[in-house]
Amino acid sequence: MKIAVINETSAADRNADILNVLENTGNEIINVGMKKNFEKPELTYIHTGLLAALLLNMNRVDYVVGGCGTGQGFLNSVLQYPSVICGLIASPMDAWLFTQINGGNCISLRLNQGYGWASCEKLKFIFERIFNVESGCGYPPHRKESQQQSLKTLKHISEISHRDFSEIIKLLPESVVRPVINYPGVLDLLNLDTLENGELANVIAKYID
Repeated sequence: MKIAVINETSAADRNADILNVLENTGNEIINVGMKKNFEKPELTYIHTGLLAALLLNMNRVDYVVGGCGTGQGFLNSVLQYPSVICGLIASPMDAWLFTQINGGNCISLRLNQGYGWASCEKLKFIFERIFNVESGCGYPPHRKESQQQSLKTLKHISEISHRDFSEIIKLLPESVVRPVINYPGVLDLLNLDTLENGELANVIAKYID
């Protein structure tokens, strides 16, 4: 699995903690967000929500690990975009249930609120719960069929209730799009020349500095 780690400015100092836990999971880890709090160039959760959605919708990654101080900002930001199923994960139990019941492709972590002694261990337990169960398998087992149907319905709702991503990029404020597209390493990861959606590639290219 290819996993993007995307930190925003208020909790970027937690980036190293996340990477340390993920490095032994056997997945390909792409560290594409901020690494230190308030460094320049700076990304807020508005920017990281768009970046996460771009990577998922362009099939550049399979899963996104994001978050912010409370987890709420990134959660609400990324959920404004199509094809994103994100959960607010504050405990290993959240991780275990979200993975089985909701089968999501993105999580938002609380990286300042309640982040203290032994929080690195809690991160370890969270990722163990995510990667050691089958995504979307259902819990409890007798609810599997119903939950899988709900997930399918939710994905369909997302499709019909959102614009095409190229149109979204056109309509977003430049102050949101340009910092994301030009953030170090993002264009290499997007690899516009290989993008099947030519219209989206052309729209994104207009924001390259």
